[in-house]
Amino acid sequence: MHPPLAAGDSFTSFFDAIDKFFASLAAVRWGPLLLALAAFFVYLTLRARASYNILRAAYPDSQFPFLVIWGSYWAGYGFNNVIPARGGDVIRLFLTKTSIPASSYSAVAAAFAVEAGFDLSIAVVVLTFAFTQGVFPKPPDFSKLNAFDLSYFAQHPQFALFTITFLAIAAIALTALLSARAKAFWARVRQGLTIIFDRRRYFQQVWLVQLCGWFFRFTAFWFLLEAFNIGGSVRNVLLVLGVNAVAAVVPFTPGGAGVQQALLVKVFATTAAADVVAAYSVGQQVAIAAFSFAVGFSALVFVFKIRSFKEVIRRGREDRAADKEAARSVPPDGAGAEAAS
Repeated sequence: MHPPLAAGDSFTSFFDAIDKFFASLAAVRWGPLLLALAAFFVYLTLRARASYNILRAAYPDSQFPFLVIWGSYWAGYGFNNVIPARGGDVIRLFLTKTSIPASSYSAVAAAFAVEAGFDLSIAVVVLTFAFTQGVFPKPPDFSKLNAFDLSYFAQHPQFALFTITFLAIAAIALTALLSARAKAFWARVRQGLTIIFDRRRYFQQVWLVQLCGWFFRFTAFWFLLEAFNIGGSVRNVLLVLGVNAVAAVVPFTPGGAGVQQALLVKVFATTAAADVVAAYSVGQQVAIAAFSFAVGFSALVFVFKIRSFKEVIRRGREDRAADKEAARSVPPDGAGAEAAS
């Protein structure tokens, strides 16, 4: 019987891994690391292209360049690696909405949801493979991992169920609050989902583009495994992607830090020395987080002329205020109700 995992033990384990990462910096292979970051750059750029295609389908009459969608995608991803609970998604939503003329938050958010179709389909394949390898912990064993957020939910299934239910109810309530007119709101949601009603266009402009991006992501993690001396292989990369899929479900720490580290140490326990695995588990997170944040912040500065997170918040409030003012001017018969959504 394993005793419950204390939060202090989780944090101690994580920071021990950080110490091992810095102690092993001299052993990092910089050539593969640079190739990994280059592949990751292409991966996110292709993801941004798929997002652009979704938004073009939703707003065929609006003119907006790919650069602003690319910049908002990178800014959101970069800040997700330093802000917990996927706070970067809020930045991306604001930047995208304000870059598309006559757009609405509800339609843009719905457009973002379209991207999840590919993620879900590939996650099923990756996790099925991971769970058949005999090294990936089963969900009941998550409570034994040195990751406080993941183990806490595994140890307290009733609280986990309550949290999921609460979030679902909150999402429904938020949906109602964000729409002054429910009919107009759902019309905008449907607008954001436009491309999925054209299956051929969705497959060619979204799913296949994301698949190409996934192969670059696969390549990036192959070279990261090489850079930190674990060893690149199809099996090892798929195990890493399986870890990432689990970490994405528990987004309470920036970039899933802690959850990824604990799972990677478990998964590669028989593949390499413990210190090497611990250094990799932190090193790959640090490399991706630093790189994506640098590119994302550069996009804020050079594409959107924003130089601080406070300025993002200020502009967001101004945009919401403008939307509310537009909603107040809507005639009683509902004409122009889309401004409220």
